[in-house]
Amino acid sequence: QVQLVESGGGLVQAGGSLRLSCTASSGNPFVVHDMGWYRQAPGKQRELVATITNGYSTNYADSVKGRFTISRDNAKKTVYLQMNSLKPEDTAVYYCNAQVVVPRYLEVWGQGTLVTVSS
Repeated sequence: QVQLVESGGGLVQAGGSLRLSCTASSGNPFVVHDMGWYRQAPGKQRELVATITNGYSTNYADSVKGRFTISRDNAKKTVYLQMNSLKPEDTAVYYCNAQVVVPRYLEVWGQGTLVTVSS
């Protein structure tokens, strides 16, 4: 069993910044491949925000390009999302996602962290 624990959400004014973190852990050895962040706003479907491979290749939703930066620390099995120039439309629950091998392949989700951007 692999768990993802997120932190860093909160309330911020428009134009502000937040940094989300997500760490993968387990009582057994495992390998982390792609990691990413998704978000779900009230009344909307969950959508991709950004992903990063274990080779550090990144992919972003058009709506966050130039404002958000995804990064990871493979030694700590941690992924980060630096969010700058936040807008009210960025308000959502942000979920961490990881593809892990334990040794079988699993897709794991975090519990979600709420980001609220006030206008």
